[in-house]
Amino acid sequence: MQKKDKIVLHTCCAICSGYPVSYLQDAGYQVYSYFYNPNIFPEEEYLRRLNAERILCSNLGCELIEAEYETDKYYNFVKGLENEPEKGKRCDKCFELRLIKTAEFAKSMEINNFTTSIVISPHKSFQKLTLIGEEIAKKYNLNYVAIDFKKKDGFLKTNKISRELGLYRQNYCGCKFSLR
Repeated sequence: MQKKDKIVLHTCCAICSGYPVSYLQDAGYQVYSYFYNPNIFPEEEYLRRLNAERILCSNLGCELIEAEYETDKYYNFVKGLENEPEKGKRCDKCFELRLIKTAEFAKSMEINNFTTSIVISPHKSFQKLTLIGEEIAKKYNLNYVAIDFKKKDGFLKTNKISRELGLYRQNYCGCKFSLR
C-alpha cells in the first residue's frame, strides 16, 4: 500500500470544513484538521464551533488538532484595523495570522502541505486567500494547496454534510467586529 501524502487543513468551523476534509481524503491525503481561530467571539461561540468540529472529525475519521485560543494575539495582530469593513484589511490580517499558525504547525510536524477551509465560503475570496497562503508557504518552505472548494457545488455539499450530522450552524463570521 502506498503511503498517503499528509496535509494540514486550517478549519474555521465544521460547516466550512466538512466538504474540504472529505474532498482531500478522496484525493488521497491524510488530513489533519487544525482548529486555530483566536478571532472567534465570544468564547462560548468558540467552544460551540470547536465542539462541532470535534463531531465532524470523529465522523470523517480525521485527526483534529485543537490549537490555543489566543484572543490577545488576534487583537494585537489586527490592532488599528478595528473599524475596517468586512472583507477589508482586518480580515486579510486575520487570515494571515491563522495561516501563519497553520504553516508553523505543519512545519513542526514535518508536513509539507497546508490549505484552508475558509475558501469554501461564498463570502471569502479564493484569490485573496491563495495569495496570502502562497506568501506564507514561501516563508516556511511549504506547499500551499490552492483548491477552490466552492467549485462543483462545494458549498452545497458542505452544508449537506453539516445538516446530516446535525452540526451547530453559526450566523456570523466569528469576530466581534462582524457582529456589527
